[in-house]
Amino acid sequence: MKNLSYLAVGLIVLSACGSKQKQEVAEETLTPAQTLIAQLNALVADSLIAFGHHDDLSYGYRWEYQPDSSDVKNVVGDYPAIVNWDLGEIEWGLPRQLDGVPFDFIRQNAAAHAARGGINTFSWHPRNPVTKGSAWDTSGDVLSAVLQPGELNDSMQIWIGTVADFIGNLRDAEGQRIPVVFRPWHEHTGSWFWWGQDLCTPEQYKDLWKMTRKVFDERGIDNVVWAYSPDKVSSLEQYMERYPGDEYVDVFGADVYYFPDAGKDYFTQMINNDLTYATQMAKERGKIAALTETGCEGLPINDWYCDVLYPAIKDYPIAYITVWRNAKHDVKPGHFYTPYPGHPAVSDFVEFYNLPRTAFLQDLPR
Repeated sequence: MKNLSYLAVGLIVLSACGSKQKQEVAEETLTPAQTLIAQLNALVADSLIAFGHHDDLSYGYRWEYQPDSSDVKNVVGDYPAIVNWDLGEIEWGLPRQLDGVPFDFIRQNAAAHAARGGINTFSWHPRNPVTKGSAWDTSGDVLSAVLQPGELNDSMQIWIGTVADFIGNLRDAEGQRIPVVFRPWHEHTGSWFWWGQDLCTPEQYKDLWKMTRKVFDERGIDNVVWAYSPDKVSSLEQYMERYPGDEYVDVFGADVYYFPDAGKDYFTQMINNDLTYATQMAKERGKIAALTETGCEGLPINDWYCDVLYPAIKDYPIAYITVWRNAKHDVKPGHFYTPYPGHPAVSDFVEFYNLPRTAFLQDLPR
């Protein structure tokens, strides 16, 4: 286990207090978000990279909704440090999100993961508010429609408020808010979502982000760490072009996937680009850097974790990485990003788990 004392090193303000008594007072006044920021900073200070997996507790390659199950745990004997959840469809008042996971299940299991000492992160793939299509429906000049006063602007704020209320109501056994990382409007440097770069101006994107923060802040939501996560970029200018500002962001992220047709060298170069910019900006602006979404679908490379992913990230001071989900094999065949028991990549993933710098649940501070 790679032990940490995150409140001792996570926030500069605490180390500057000058006495144990003052530090204890400062710790008591931290918001849930500030506590999580301290924990993420401590990971970087200890040269650890927390590992995350989307929908890890919901289903896996051969199972779904089984208590205490996890494909990651079933392979390495430990849960991932981070579980990512998605809130797509919550804006429609539906009981399940876009991949069928009940929102009540998310609420209960996010609390359970936090109680075990884990970290929860959230993404959101809202429907197109103009066409009512999916997040991948890029028609309708959406940003122009939702940013000007009127019915769609009102509806968008209600949608955002629904997300804010869900996250703000995530509570532990004592009724305290659970801190989470929230990553809205992600991969905006691509154009596959209706908020992508070819579908709105930089100022419109920033205004969407600011509207999101305004709705959260007006509700007093204090348990959110905000992550900004472009997809692959080729310059610092492109990475920062739609950055809404330091007052709105806590984590400089990057979403970079491995595609077999493009190959290892291309993946490594894209990781180098994005993480160079993310870590540079994090250092200059007092923020956190992370590889917020990555993975190799179907793991056709049996040593992908140790031979491809880890060499690409090991030299960067990032707090965490998150890979995408393991869909049940008879629901979406071949759509998995960690090995499951019996897969040829199991030994590689176990080796990855045992690396000194990788942090799974048992390696996080208690």
